[in-house]
Amino acid sequence: MWWNFVGRTGDEIAAAREAWMTVPERDYGTVHGYAGPPIPAPTLPSVPLKPRGRSR
Repeated sequence: MWWNFVGRTGDEIAAAREAWMTVPERDYGTVHGYAGPPIPAPTLPSVPLKPRGRSR
């Protein structure tokens, strides 16, 4: 998980961010009751995203 995106790999997170930044309502729907523009996702970190792993 990074920001509001969930994925199995850093590439999936990057693809989700790109989809959000281009046409968010196509892939993520419309937030009813919010009149402003979509909030831009922060820039991805310059290091690879690392899975947190499972802890029980």
